[in-house]
Amino acid sequence: MNNTIQLDGELPEKESVGMLFTEMDFYQATQLYLWSLPLVTFAEWQRVHEEIFGAKSGDLVTYRGYEDVSGIITANATTPYTIGFINLEETGPMVVEIPKGHIAGGFSDFWQRELAIVGEMGPDGGKGGKYIVFPPGMDYDDTYATEGYYPFSSSMFHLFFGLRALDPDPSVCKTLIKEVKIYPYAERKAKPTTHIISPAGKKYFAGPPKGLLYWKTLQRMIRSEPVEERDRFFVAQLDNLGMHKESDFHPTAYQEELLMMAVGKGEFMAKANAFRKRFADVRHWPEKQWDYVMVMPTSSQRATDFDYFFERASYFYEAVTFSEAMVSKTPNVGQAYLGSYTDQNGEWLSGANTYKLHMPPNPPAANFWSITVYDIATRCLIQNEERRADITSRQELAWNADGSIDIYFGPDKPAEHSSNWVQTNNEEHWFVYLRLYGPMEAYFDKSWIMDDITLLAKEALVL
Repeated sequence: MNNTIQLDGELPEKESVGMLFTEMDFYQATQLYLWSLPLVTFAEWQRVHEEIFGAKSGDLVTYRGYEDVSGIITANATTPYTIGFINLEETGPMVVEIPKGHIAGGFSDFWQRELAIVGEMGPDGGKGGKYIVFPPGMDYDDTYATEGYYPFSSSMFHLFFGLRALDPDPSVCKTLIKEVKIYPYAERKAKPTTHIISPAGKKYFAGPPKGLLYWKTLQRMIRSEPVEERDRFFVAQLDNLGMHKESDFHPTAYQEELLMMAVGKGEFMAKANAFRKRFADVRHWPEKQWDYVMVMPTSSQRATDFDYFFERASYFYEAVTFSEAMVSKTPNVGQAYLGSYTDQNGEWLSGANTYKLHMPPNPPAANFWSITVYDIATRCLIQNEERRADITSRQELAWNADGSIDIYFGPDKPAEHSSNWVQTNNEEHWFVYLRLYGPMEAYFDKSWIMDDITLLAKEALVL
């Protein structure tokens, strides 16, 4: 922005007042970008379901494998996802029936706060059950519990519903997903068929859009949802930039130019905030380049005296969905996530270079572990000729004699241990997640220590 503001004694010169307002508007807009990331990302993913996959409120989309999940931010290709979006303004109270079995899932609002857990870690405990969710402002009584429902309320009309079938038998998982039922409470006697849709090879990106579309998406959500007490100042700033709660978005030429610039600058701020985290105690091992991905301790996004802002923006720029199970502190339960964005010297990871990651013996995962590579520009699975982005303990790998394993990243297949290699692209930067499913005590007490990603050969990055 222009920094040639002139002062006339104690006041800005008349010609500088407009520059000051422009700076105010611009930096408000960059902070509004960081504030709204979780909301806009879910809204765009919902649009993908509706406009690209043809899913309606309550329909489910099942993503299986590398191709299906390639448009989801920091997805894992190891186990299938089943995802649905619900609009309670259209349907009224909604019922979701969960079958008995190895299922984990839950509901979140569009600020990506967890509302309810279903399945093995939910109140049904894996025995199956009926959940009913009520829209904002609608009270419920014990009648629904006596009817056999697990009732809960939402502060938003738009909801995310996601689950995974975790049975080791893929055919059992497929049957469990087919047994999930979603329908309006008003239609409980008829129990309409729940449609399960596949992405069917369609190309999509379920992350926040760029340019003016970002603000159009945000405006649409602000108009359709109640404003929470914590967000009133932000909505006032939106109003100042042409996005009004009670009217359509028609920015002036000045506002449009400023908002376009703010998306670009806001995204660079988001990248710095996510990939160079400056939060206290963000490193799992202080001497290593492995950060906690979840820097909020709770899905509520609320601390004792404040709501998380930069921590929330950090996570929801690089990832989607947050569950308490993802920050489990109990050994052998839930998951643990660590991210590495640089090599051992703190340099960004370049697709033109060759790297090695040495994983010591006995990775502390009761179920399984995975190393997944993401394109830093999209935060989605890296797209390569090999059509593979991850190395997991469920694959056939080349192990060292002591039980350790060496994993390689680079544009060219290594002469040996190619089963342990993920192909990177010369023109891209990338980052990795380490996932531990059922993290064990050696993870929590830090007695097991992961090495840094080590540079083996350096080449010029072609952009």
